[in-house]
Amino acid sequence: MGYMTAFQIGASALSAQRLRLDIISNNIANAETTKTASGGAYQRQDVEFGASQQQTSFGNLMSFNGTMSDQMNSSLTGVKVNKIITDTSPGTRVYDPTHPDADAKGYVTYPNVNMVVEMTNMLSASRSYEAGLSIVDAAKSMALKAIDIGSA
Repeated sequence: MGYMTAFQIGASALSAQRLRLDIISNNIANAETTKTASGGAYQRQDVEFGASQQQTSFGNLMSFNGTMSDQMNSSLTGVKVNKIITDTSPGTRVYDPTHPDADAKGYVTYPNVNMVVEMTNMLSASRSYEAGLSIVDAAKSMALKAIDIGSA
């Protein structure tokens, strides 16, 4: 694995966790939104990640068949966002007949956003982002040391 691959993996991690933080901040910002453009209360969103793969030519040197050959012909090169998932669980219903979005019985449906869950997810995403930064910093430091050794 070269330095550029390490930078690519680190950059994909940073990009994925930044998107995750954006989705979490959107959830927190809409925690009290009782009416969206589609008509209902805001629905919480989450991000689904997957490993991104890039084909390599290592397996072409060998004559393996089946799964082992497939594993040797691909290598993990970071993370990708598979999709953004909308949580369809019901939100909290609160009796407030004076609220403009109350139904005929006087109940208002609030978003299914739990602030404790969102804050926990935010801490996790922040730590993962810091880990991605560490990957990039370590690769940069190793590349600089290699240049120092080569110029000595």
